[in-house]
Amino acid sequence: MSAAGREGEPAARRFLILADGALGVLDSKTAVAVLRYLPEQVAAVLDRRHAGRIAGDLLDLPSRAPVVADVAAGRALGANALLVGIAPVGGGLPGEWRAWLSEGLAAGMDVWSGLHVFLAEDPEFAVLAGRSGARIHDLRRVPEVLPVAAARAAALPCHVLLTVGSDCNTGKMTVALEIHRAALRAGLDSRFVATGQTGVLIAGSGMSVDRVISDFVAGAAEQLVLEAAPGADLVVVEGQGSLFHPGYSGVTLGLMHGAAPDLLALCHQPTRTSIRHGGMLIPSYPEMVRAYETAAAWVRPARVVGLALNTFDLPPERAAAEVARAAAETGLPAADVIRDGAEALVAALPRRAPGAAPKGGPQ
Repeated sequence: MSAAGREGEPAARRFLILADGALGVLDSKTAVAVLRYLPEQVAAVLDRRHAGRIAGDLLDLPSRAPVVADVAAGRALGANALLVGIAPVGGGLPGEWRAWLSEGLAAGMDVWSGLHVFLAEDPEFAVLAGRSGARIHDLRRVPEVLPVAAARAAALPCHVLLTVGSDCNTGKMTVALEIHRAALRAGLDSRFVATGQTGVLIAGSGMSVDRVISDFVAGAAEQLVLEAAPGADLVVVEGQGSLFHPGYSGVTLGLMHGAAPDLLALCHQPTRTSIRHGGMLIPSYPEMVRAYETAAAWVRPARVVGLALNTFDLPPERAAAEVARAAAETGLPAADVIRDGAEALVAALPRRAPGAAPKGGPQ
């Protein structure tokens, strides 16, 4: 039997997504992304508060997955795997979720988790999985040996686009996926590079770079881009964090310098005026454009080619006005890629191969 035919693999797995008490666009972004991009693999969502509802109705998604109150109800709907659908600050496991994971593992359900805490190393979970034959997939697990970056990606003959943000949780993964898909529709040979746990789950490959030791973040990003680039017109790299975030700016800069993009797409939620978990004010659009282009240029000249706005919390008229304002303030194309599609951003991409050589890097 092929790997795709084994239970728990993409062709057969059916997730019960755990999002209890946090089912929302910002608080359960893993759940939202899987409902949007892997809807055929979702049997149900566990959230006691909204049990009996339809997940798509709550999240403005086309998904018809029902919301249930317990693991048994999810299994009755065909779930054979549990997915931790949240990414809390610090990446820990909510204490009351242990019982659901234990119940699922005892019943032979595989567990998929993007937490910083590795569930496969939990003694109780390991014993249960061993008894039932279930598997625990820790999506944030990374290789033990990684290279130090050396600006090798800056010499690639294809374009490399990185999504960057005003803050965390602004939609960088979604924008990267939508640009990648729109580029494919436009006839470009585009490759998507996942750099976070949810992107890895959706793409089936990649690496969660926020788990990498700081000296090797850029090297991990460089390796991912180099592996994706052969034969490509465009490599679209999922961004992480924000240069303006006091806690996560390090991973952002490491990713920028390792991926060595020549193109950037700036992601922002217009109703957010300050860093979500920091309090500092978010700079203006022109200031953010300048900051990102300056930081990128330390390794390779790059320009922001467009703005991607996350307007999920705005009515259509206000969303359209914010998109127009962003375009007017920067002179760049702007769009909400979910409401409007990513075609305007793809249309702004250069079609000829980049000619810039890396600063001080290999020629």
